[in-house]
Amino acid sequence: MTMVRRSRHEVEIDGRVRQVVVEGRDTPFTVAIDDRTRHVDAARAGDNVLSLLVDGASYEVVVRPAAAAGTFEVQIDGLPMKVALNGPRRSQPLASERHAGDGPQRIVAPMPGKVVRVVVAPGDAVRARQILVVVEAMKMENELRASRDGIVAELPAREGASVDAGALLAVVE
Repeated sequence: MTMVRRSRHEVEIDGRVRQVVVEGRDTPFTVAIDDRTRHVDAARAGDNVLSLLVDGASYEVVVRPAAAAGTFEVQIDGLPMKVALNGPRRSQPLASERHAGDGPQRIVAPMPGKVVRVVVAPGDAVRARQILVVVEAMKMENELRASRDGIVAELPAREGASVDAGALLAVVE
């Protein structure tokens, strides 16, 4: 029996946060970006260069590390973009956490989904890394946590509500 490897990543592409799930042990594999699944075959075409077949379409992808840890300069068929890995192996803070000590922390939905659990209430004291809200998207639960200690100042999240990517779910001061 062959085990299928599945990894989940949060990727910020030109300032927009996307949820990426990769399934497969080798090429070809599948990649789900937000709600769209693609079949990908990849081959190394040189230093920092990949040749990708995505659902039968061919792309040349150049990936170079950028100055900040966990960030990359990517070109897809010559189109440049900035990419940051914010997932479980991230070394760069999420956009919402970058200035966590400089004011209120805004917790936003990372992708479209449904609020399945609200763990806190307005006025609650929370600790860093404490779960605040759980959003289900693509049949996976995403636990959204406080990046620092504080007090829940706002809580627009409601259990059972559908949310768009970027929707404000909580504010911690």
